[in-house]
Amino acid sequence: MVDAAFHGVFPYLVSPVSPSGEVMSEVLDRLCHDLIAAGVHGLTPLGSTGEFAYLSWPQRRRVVEVVVKAASRRVPVVAGVAATTIADAVFQAREMQELGCDGILAILEAYFPISDEGVHAYFKAIAEAVTLPVVLYTNPNFQRSDLSLPVIDRLSRMPNIRYIKDASYNTGRLLSIINRVEGRMAVFAASAHIPACVMLIGGNG
Repeated sequence: MVDAAFHGVFPYLVSPVSPSGEVMSEVLDRLCHDLIAAGVHGLTPLGSTGEFAYLSWPQRRRVVEVVVKAASRRVPVVAGVAATTIADAVFQAREMQELGCDGILAILEAYFPISDEGVHAYFKAIAEAVTLPVVLYTNPNFQRSDLSLPVIDRLSRMPNIRYIKDASYNTGRLLSIINRVEGRMAVFAASAHIPACVMLIGGNG
């Protein structure tokens, strides 16, 4: 692992794909080098900007391979894992660890609403499948099923679920999360217009 404590700016990388469906490795490699030179603290392939929902598994895997190689241990790589089933999420997480990632960004895809118990079981299974630190991702504006405060509290007690990236735009919710987890989990803002506010209330990046 490059850095035991994630902090600062972790941009979601775009996933450049050619019209024929091939990952444009040289473009992605150059993007990684440019961002590292600009001073980012980590790289996050397969986040929302990476359009993970529209990529096949071979495309996702290739994106992560290119980013890990480009980073060359200079900054941590936290790869997105998103699925509609626990089995698929666990498979992806294990593969990302094998590819040399430094962390997992855990995303829940859902068509039907999922109960709190189901949401908890999904993220718990990802964390138990790897030894890497896990970043929970929550975006109530787009996700069918979101992480409630009680579920976040329960998940924060798992040793390798150490971060949450919240895209709610709601600083009150972010402060509630910070207060609820009592230091067990660090909070990142996923909204570009509120990072200064998030840092002021105790966020990590």
